Amino acid sequence: MDKTLLTTLTVNGKTVTRRIPARQHLSDFLRDELGLTGAHTGCEHGVCGACTVRVDGMTVRGCLMLAVQANGRKVDTIEGLSDSGEIADLQGAFHRHNALQCGFCTPGMLMSAQELLSSRPDATRDEIRAHMAGNYCRCTGYHAIVDALEEVLASRRGGPK
Repeated sequence: MDKTLLTTLTVNGKTVTRRIPARQHLSDFLRDELGLTGAHTGCEHGVCGACTVRVDGMTVRGCLMLAVQANGRKVDTIEGLSDSGEIADLQGAFHRHNALQCGFCTPGMLMSAQELLSSRPDATRDEIRAHMAGNYCRCTGYHAIVDALEEVLASRRGGPK
């Protein structure tokens, strides 16, 4: 029998308290308990990046973190970033560049892309590729994703789109 632990975390700005099975992954908790289905479970080994969420401002793989490890922490999902408008320009660029084909990897891509945009406003095309290498996409070939990020970086610096 799996033991449950009383856990309180803040998800997309709202405090949540639940009894959580000690071995439940954060991505499963977000999807199954809170109905936040943006973070997808792809590989369950932290390789594909489809389950990417932000914990205390840092992107993490939700399939590698236990939900109880988020006790007392702030968790942001793609739904929270989208609802707040934080990634509106990024979403628009992904749409314009057709960087979101099947959509399975897109939430994780957007989470990782936002991390890059926040931390490296002067990133080069090669640095964009290196940063996004942790997110697997079977559909786009990455060119459109890199183009979208280049556009947003230029726009946020005040340059041409």
